[in-house]
Amino acid sequence: MAEIHELSAVALRDALRSGELSARQAAAHFLDRIASGNPHLGAFITVTAEQALKDADAADSRHVRAAAGVAGDGPADLPLLHGMPTAFKDLTDVAGVVTTHGSAALEHKAAAADGALAATLKGAGVISLGKTQVPEFGLTAYSENRIAPPSRNPYALSRSSGGSSGGSAAAVAARLLPFAPGSDGGGSIRIPAAACGLVGLKPGRGLVPAGESTGDPAGLVVAGPLARYAADAALMLDALVPPQPSRQSPGEPAGRRGSYLQLAGQEPPPLRIGVSLDSPWQAVFPFTPDREALDALETGIRLLEAAGHETGEAAIRYDNRYPGAFTTAWTAGVGSARIAPQREALLAPLTRTFRRRAQQRSAAKLNEALGFLRQFQRDTVAQFSAWDLVLSPTLAQTPRPVGWFTGAAHGDGYWPAEWPADADDDYRKQCEFAPWSSLVNVCGLPAISIPVRWTGGSPGAGLPMGIQLVGPMGSEALLLQVAGQLGF
Repeated sequence: MAEIHELSAVALRDALRSGELSARQAAAHFLDRIASGNPHLGAFITVTAEQALKDADAADSRHVRAAAGVAGDGPADLPLLHGMPTAFKDLTDVAGVVTTHGSAALEHKAAAADGALAATLKGAGVISLGKTQVPEFGLTAYSENRIAPPSRNPYALSRSSGGSSGGSAAAVAARLLPFAPGSDGGGSIRIPAAACGLVGLKPGRGLVPAGESTGDPAGLVVAGPLARYAADAALMLDALVPPQPSRQSPGEPAGRRGSYLQLAGQEPPPLRIGVSLDSPWQAVFPFTPDREALDALETGIRLLEAAGHETGEAAIRYDNRYPGAFTTAWTAGVGSARIAPQREALLAPLTRTFRRRAQQRSAAKLNEALGFLRQFQRDTVAQFSAWDLVLSPTLAQTPRPVGWFTGAAHGDGYWPAEWPADADDDYRKQCEFAPWSSLVNVCGLPAISIPVRWTGGSPGAGLPMGIQLVGPMGSEALLLQVAGQLGF
């Protein structure tokens, strides 16, 4: 058998269920990799090795009982992700573990109970190895904060792994984990997936009941998988959304009757795919995509056409009021976060600036923004409906250097006590870096990032670049099928 960390998540799951590997073997192997790799990578804020090994031993005991049929247990009664190691973003409560939210301004106390996402995946059998690096309150497209070293890109340690699920993406890409859950409120799964060469799936609004946010009046945030392969992402999605044969989501293909893993292995039908570089941020932050982003788009078009799909230009018109409305909704939660007045000076400049603006904003202004976003959703979904899927680059630039957004020099340590960041310049850079991501959250649609190109010309050489495919409601299985069809 290959080294444990070289196995796909599906293959590792099968080895754990069959007894070829024990849960303790798997947990210990990945904990060893974390111990050796994380000091350079900064993917983890907290490693819970002792608890992970206890949980793995309990999983192995359950496997023994299931194999023997003790007390009515049998192999079929093992949970879907029996013994699978993973980790949670440090925005997610895990019982007995500190949740930092990436902020020095909060008191760091151990969570009394599992949050919804951790409870769901633990119930499916996962073993949590710790908490991964995030930006403060998950607000940014890079995973850097004042409490721990920045999360770095496994393919170039001077570069960022993206955000806000940057620590989780870095850990999966570096094979410190087989796969990991992320959460996405404005691109937080797809951005780090693209930066780290992974498949990252943002499910549609309402499909996954578990997600994390400090406040989400627009319903932007949803949990989803980060994985090396589409099949691995499908396996985690099955744990997040157990199959319900008697139900069918609105817009879901009639064939959705099995697990996402089963469906992901099927060939998709020929599709009409609209290609667009239009962005609702362009009116406020004009940008020109990097050559590397356009190369990734061209590669994606070539692969899709070779697979039998039709592509064509999709001219999408966006209302130029979008940037202000999205920013109002996106930052509403940080305005209401419970932070002691004497600790507010410990917030990062961007967080502090947007918190102050949110607190000064009237409820009527927020409601106006939310109403506009609902209309934006209707208008955009109507335009997208002319195509089966809509294609763009995931990112407009290559993964950015660590500290690039804020102007801070990290070296090998934490943030400096003071940094030269300008909040508005930081935010502008993020919107130009990922101009096609947040609109998908506003529309509530499923989307996937697929790593189709490397700047060095071959997989693993240089920096990864991805494409984003956006589908109609209920198209998660279809997006996974297309990713699998393209070889991921």
